[in-house]
Amino acid sequence: MWSGRSSFTSLVVGVFVVYVVHTCWVMYGIVYTRPCAADGNCILPYLARRPKLQLSVYTTTRSNLGAENNVDLVLNVEDFDVESKFERTVNVSVPKKTRNNGTLYAYIFLHHAGVLPWHDGKQVHLVSPLTTYMVPKPEEVNLLTGESATQQIEAEKKPTSALDEPVSHWRPRLTLNVMVDDFIFDGSSLPADVHRYMKMIQLGKTVHYLPILFIDQLSNRVKDLMVINRSTTELPLTVSYDKISLGRLRFWIHMQDAVFSLQQFGFSEKDADEVKGIFVDTNLYFLALTFFVAAFHLLFDFLAFKNDISFWKKKKTMIGMSTKAVLWRCFSTVVIFLFLLDEQTSLLVLVPAGIGAAIELWKVKKALKMTVVWRGLRPQFQFGTYSESERKTEEYDTQAMRYLSYLLYPLCVGGAVYSLLNVKYKSWYSWLINSFVNGVYAFGFLFMLPQLFVNYKAFNTFIDDVFAFIITMPTSHRLACFRDDVVFLVYLYQRWLYPVDKSRVNEFGESYEEKPPRKPRAD
Repeated sequence: MWSGRSSFTSLVVGVFVVYVVHTCWVMYGIVYTRPCAADGNCILPYLARRPKLQLSVYTTTRSNLGAENNVDLVLNVEDFDVESKFERTVNVSVPKKTRNNGTLYAYIFLHHAGVLPWHDGKQVHLVSPLTTYMVPKPEEVNLLTGESATQQIEAEKKPTSALDEPVSHWRPRLTLNVMVDDFIFDGSSLPADVHRYMKMIQLGKTVHYLPILFIDQLSNRVKDLMVINRSTTELPLTVSYDKISLGRLRFWIHMQDAVFSLQQFGFSEKDADEVKGIFVDTNLYFLALTFFVAAFHLLFDFLAFKNDISFWKKKKTMIGMSTKAVLWRCFSTVVIFLFLLDEQTSLLVLVPAGIGAAIELWKVKKALKMTVVWRGLRPQFQFGTYSESERKTEEYDTQAMRYLSYLLYPLCVGGAVYSLLNVKYKSWYSWLINSFVNGVYAFGFLFMLPQLFVNYKAFNTFIDDVFAFIITMPTSHRLACFRDDVVFLVYLYQRWLYPVDKSRVNEFGESYEEKPPRKPRAD
């Protein structure tokens, strides 16, 4: 019969497997669209007639375009070929309203060549904002000299009270797609995601759908945004175009809707940008791998937290455990969390780090309590195997830490002084937390070695390594993933070098070689 803990774990794993299978089925339904089988209710592609098309991009400060007034033509592509990929950079005039913390929109028209889009009944168009509002990144300065990282004009500098107010930022990239598959839709079962992008016309006895124009919002990244100053009269805009298949179009529509939903639930532009980073510049196969890695990472995080809490709730003594290693792990976890919080890292990384920090603080509290008990506050336990084992554990722990400190402290202090002289920071707190976290990242794995020195324990985090290269995060935090891998290799070597002595008797007077006595069989 299964225990309660194993039953709960099995239930969680079972729910996870069902979720993965269901998600795969949904993804298959998105990528694969059933074509029309009958002739009576089919919707044909207008592109199959090979019309001569033209692409026009206008800018305006209005979100609703009623006429051709108050618009600026920024790009005109005559003899537009939907099969040909291109990328062009143009300079866009920034109106005064936009410079005064206003907005600017791009209207993209796909229409017949030689005809203005307002006079073409078969034109399709979409609107996309070229600006967004964000709190500007705090300016970084040299803490000793006060030199700024970016030299600003005095007139452009804003008061300190306005630093936390959102300001208009420029999106320097506009990515366009046209669905080029000669796909025949079934009019009675049109996919809802594609339907809202479709415009249909009657040609004779058949219904055609006009070219499906799509704006890729996932390519707009926070790292590319530019603050719009009042003195800025022109800004660069890169317009790129590429064809897209129906399966990828539907997938992209669902991903953009998911990002939009996150923003509606209160996620900031930066948090949503981390989700975008998973999908940009990747193919569908890599996206599938990304999904599985992210899903397993979430499962392993949950199981690791659960097992860690269960282990420490049952533990009554620190025998075989390094107290200093527990303290160091708590310190490093809290520092990493504060560093990620200071860097305004994505919630995808920040929330697990915060949960881990809370668990480590609880473990330290319990470890210190157990250490005090076994060191003498309860003399009735100070005899036999426990006191001797505890004494040896402390000796090995102290010896290992002494050797490691000869290398650790000079390098940490030297690195902190070097960064103070040569690197610019937002504040003294930012420099302090960066100095701490650099020491944690660069030499943290050394503090795991006392635990190996005592009982060869390590953590398997290879799935975290893959996840770290998928989710956007600070480079130092990404490189820190390999600390556990190095320790794990040492663990494997120690495991091979020092096999378990099954003949050794434990504190209960038992050994692995002894067979448990059989119960007498009732007649």
